[in-house]
Amino acid sequence: MTTLELVRDKLGKPYRDLEFLLGCFKEVLLESGDEELANEIPWMSGDCISGERFTGRHLQLWSVCFQLLNIVEVNGAMQNRRRKEDEKSLAGINGLWAYNLDQLKREGYSEREMAGVLSQIHVEPVLTAHPTEAKRAVMLQHLRNLYLLIVKRENTMYTRTEQDELRKEIKIALHRIWRIYDVYIEKPDVDSELDNIIHYLTEVFPEVVVLHDRRLKLAWQEAGFDPALIRDARALPRISFGNWVGGDRDGHPLVTAEVTRKTLTKLRYHALATIQKELSKLQKNVSFNADVTIIQPAFRERYEILNSEISSGLPGYKVQYVNEAFRQYIGFLLEKLPSTMMVDDKPVIHEKPYSYRYPSELTRDLFILQEGLVGFKASEIAYSDVNEMIRIVDTFGFHLARLDVRQNSQFHDMAIAQLLDAASMDGAGFIDFPKSERLSFMNAELLSGRPFVHASVPLGPEAQSTIDSYKVIADHIHIYGDEGIGSLIVSMTRDVTDLLAVYLLEREAGLMVSTPEGLASRIPVVPLFETIEDLDNSAEILDLFLSHQVTKNTLKLQQEKNSGGDIWQQVMIGYSDSNKDGGILASQWFLYQAQLRMIRVGEKHGIKISFFHGKGGSISRGAGPTHWFLRALPKGSQKGFIRLTEQGETIERKYANKGNAVYNIELLVAGTFAETLRHGKNAPVEHHLAEDLDYLAGKSMVSYKELTQKPGFISFYENATPIDAIEQSKIGSRPARRTGRRTLGDLRAIPWVFSWSQCRFNITSWYGVGSTLKEMKMKDPEKFNRFMQAAKNDPFVRYVLTNVDTSLASSDEPVFRKYAALATSVPESPEFLGLMSEELLRTRRMIDDILQIPLERRRENHYYSTMLRAEAMSPLHEYQVILLKRWRQLSSEGNTSDSDLVLFELLRSVNAIAGAIGFTG
Repeated sequence: MTTLELVRDKLGKPYRDLEFLLGCFKEVLLESGDEELANEIPWMSGDCISGERFTGRHLQLWSVCFQLLNIVEVNGAMQNRRRKEDEKSLAGINGLWAYNLDQLKREGYSEREMAGVLSQIHVEPVLTAHPTEAKRAVMLQHLRNLYLLIVKRENTMYTRTEQDELRKEIKIALHRIWRIYDVYIEKPDVDSELDNIIHYLTEVFPEVVVLHDRRLKLAWQEAGFDPALIRDARALPRISFGNWVGGDRDGHPLVTAEVTRKTLTKLRYHALATIQKELSKLQKNVSFNADVTIIQPAFRERYEILNSEISSGLPGYKVQYVNEAFRQYIGFLLEKLPSTMMVDDKPVIHEKPYSYRYPSELTRDLFILQEGLVGFKASEIAYSDVNEMIRIVDTFGFHLARLDVRQNSQFHDMAIAQLLDAASMDGAGFIDFPKSERLSFMNAELLSGRPFVHASVPLGPEAQSTIDSYKVIADHIHIYGDEGIGSLIVSMTRDVTDLLAVYLLEREAGLMVSTPEGLASRIPVVPLFETIEDLDNSAEILDLFLSHQVTKNTLKLQQEKNSGGDIWQQVMIGYSDSNKDGGILASQWFLYQAQLRMIRVGEKHGIKISFFHGKGGSISRGAGPTHWFLRALPKGSQKGFIRLTEQGETIERKYANKGNAVYNIELLVAGTFAETLRHGKNAPVEHHLAEDLDYLAGKSMVSYKELTQKPGFISFYENATPIDAIEQSKIGSRPARRTGRRTLGDLRAIPWVFSWSQCRFNITSWYGVGSTLKEMKMKDPEKFNRFMQAAKNDPFVRYVLTNVDTSLASSDEPVFRKYAALATSVPESPEFLGLMSEELLRTRRMIDDILQIPLERRRENHYYSTMLRAEAMSPLHEYQVILLKRWRQLSSEGNTSDSDLVLFELLRSVNAIAGAIGFTG
């Protein structure tokens, strides 16, 4: 029995689908004259060829086969959820709306309590280009098409002829996929990364928002609640999107002010085009025979105003659709939208004298349309079609996604020093100022609205870059308002002056305004706490920041813009660098504790803290099941507004197809709602195992740092992983290192995780766990037993250990030993390999000890999927090791032409393995 047959017998239909696809693929290869490859398709025979026999054609073959496996597993999970909902109830799927409403009802919450909180929820996924998507955009499109064809096979109503035709379509799709090189020849530029983000924002998410709302309403009714409570669009939770592509400058010199300007234009263009498309669909849906004179007065009045406004601004304008007042009305709304067109492949927006300036103006007119339809006895259409249109405008506005601007605190320091030099002040002295002196200087400067220099004065590169980008933001706000702008995020925030520096830089660009109390920023300034040390200091820094008069003025200004209500301060926390800094246990616990302390600081100032979670696509960078992540947050921390990054390949994995996209958005919104409701009754309290978790985090961090800070470790790492190849890859526009220095501190967390995952020894998500748990068990059995119990019923402990467990399952010591053999020139190599192998074994034993159920039973799907993948990945890894050795040898000899050819194959192997394991970094 082959491994595929074993997995198929255990897990069923998805793997029968894989057999079907592999069979189709074999026919495609035979038809293409690739008979030898057709007989070497992984999983179709008992034996897998060795890496020594691998060629570039095998790499392509394996890459495609792993994509087919990914497709059937995603579809299998979706079909399984549908089947459960059909056979049991909507409440049968953990984490979704029906499940959460049912649980909250059992906990004693009333429908009115729930409805009251529902409208306060606001979730904002923020799309980024990193850690990066390894597959080319053209390949992504073909894979999406193939997925849709596989979904069509689920339709049991097709005749035999139709099924045969569908099979032919699948084969044609496979022919296309087979002929595409799935590796970037050149690095993608920011513009092409933005195009990929815009695809999701325009082609996926508008429909996803509508389908999410429908599922919420179905779940609400199934729970026995009054549908009228959530009939109005304003009663629903708010969904919006953020974007970093074109705004994230941290270590990314290609993101210039001009790139940001073009990004904002492109986002606005596509937002308006999306609304125009949706309004046109709505217009066709209200083609009713209705003279305007018979519709309610408010509608008639607005109809006449719009008609007059457009007719006077556009002589010769003629109202279409006689006796179809609702259709005519939407025609007015379409005419009032700024016009969009492409000129020489560039987006052009034409603002007419009577154009809407803000989306709220369009929303107001849509509510009048809705009232008119209700008065016309067309309530069902009013509360379905028009509600959906209102939701799309509310979600995407005229900006599509809010653009954040992020930069490193050290870059800001250099910018201010250069400004001071340009102003004939002591820039070099500023860099060397002690903290107290720097703070005093900034406080004195922020009492005045006077800039350091005139706009015409030439500046140093960091100062010019920062000021130019801020001026682009200021110009955009002046014309369109601030709805399309997110926050100014300061990465590596290590002191309150890192945040005050942004205020000074804003002052130079016209982003500060005067208030009766002094200067205020027009845009929120947001700290990003990333390392263990920064997280530990975060509450103190935040306290000083919230105490500052300019921050108080800024928050008050934001409150006034939002028509009163609560005062909010956003804080971003990083899951990547904290993990690279201290290992997984320390990272997760310090993040947990930092949130608790910052919430208390917020309460002290009468301010609600909203957290922006900087999570990646791998467990080492914060990934994990969304609903479990939300439940694991500190009690009292969830106030209703949450942002979190959706990075690179994660976007494709979660949102490439409609069914999966709706599922993932629903998990996020429903989970945020449920935890906000629960947290509302809880003041922030320490975790009941805080002392034990302090011990575990501290011990595991010591163990992790003893490894990563040992002399010789960096040399071992650079030889035993493909980090040098990854740094040459073309899959993302951003450099792998912040400044180019060969240190662990300078290396970004993404390539750090990526390199360990490629060689299947994910130390970033388990190293230090086993030795720490073993020591606890031996020294304090009572504490260990308490922790074992918590693993069953405590959301935080369960979440962390489940993620460690997942990472252990995909770690493969025999594979890593092949990579470690490349580090024979490093004297300490045997010591490092021994330490890591022993810790892997210890961690596996301790996790098994705590969770007690064998892996194949506690994570059956994951266990068998990993088994299937591991079999086919073995020759991939062997081939990559051969290529790494050959490339390094040729490079050391200075043989550039041959080394470049080998590098191309090596990067294809990186892509193939990333596709096989499902993530890069």
